[in-house]
Amino acid sequence: MNIYNFDLNLLRVLDALLRERNVSRAAERLSLSQPAVSNALSRLRELLDDPLLVRVGRAMQPTPRALSLEAPIRDALQQIEHTLNAGDFFDPATSRQRFVIAVTDYVELICMPALMAHLANVAPGIQLAIQHLTPSLPAEALDNGEIDLSVGRFLDVPTRFHSRRWASETLQVALRQHHPLIDGELDLPAFLRLRHLWVHGGQTRGMVDQWLTDHDLEREVVYTTPNYLQAAHIVASSDLAAVLPTELARHFAGLLPLQLFDLPFDLGTFQLDIVSVAQRERDAALQWLIEQIAAVGRNRTGER
Repeated sequence: MNIYNFDLNLLRVLDALLRERNVSRAAERLSLSQPAVSNALSRLRELLDDPLLVRVGRAMQPTPRALSLEAPIRDALQQIEHTLNAGDFFDPATSRQRFVIAVTDYVELICMPALMAHLANVAPGIQLAIQHLTPSLPAEALDNGEIDLSVGRFLDVPTRFHSRRWASETLQVALRQHHPLIDGELDLPAFLRLRHLWVHGGQTRGMVDQWLTDHDLEREVVYTTPNYLQAAHIVASSDLAAVLPTELARHFAGLLPLQLFDLPFDLGTFQLDIVSVAQRERDAALQWLIEQIAAVGRNRTGER
């Protein structure tokens, strides 16, 4: 096949069809009519000598040939986009760009109010769409452009991503006031006697349970949730204990009948990072947004 005779716009159509698995939704994504997308699919089938997508029931399924093309075509289109955008001038005051960010509800509560207040003054047209963080770095969504960046605690960031420190945080134990099992200090035996609520916070292995396992100890976890914000309310109205990020715990202790304790063992601090695709380091708009989020992190602790 001669690439100079190939309509490269067809690759955008194929990418959209493989993302959506539906002609109507692909047309909407591309701002084209449904007949235009159907016609493009017919041309692709002829040029590549393959059905590419076949109807199975009410859905369209890609053929093995289409699946083999999906990642290379998507990577090529993203590389072209990043190259063309590298020299773009970005004016936050007039931009109406939309960014998709994956965070835990904890990061959303601590970061986003301050960030949105700042953006209202310097970039009022910018839009943020928040997605809740999955149990690990959303690498695939970052790779294919569905997410622009993610903020959270990530234990292993592949080299194809750029990671920037956002904040350091510690942990505290939250209990309801007048808890029947705690009177005074919270030592390790008392901590182990408690029934615990564990917030996995987008992670598959918690720092607390890792420390306990390393010391041949175990706590009783009777409730697991991905949501920090619900955890504080559940603890305030039950006899469960929850280990929460310190800033979040202090925030809710001012609103709910909670008492806070230091952990009876030293876990030190944990780090929260801003992660984006390394290929987008020359994307002026994204790098500007990362700097604004980093500034919110610095302002939390008075760092400069």
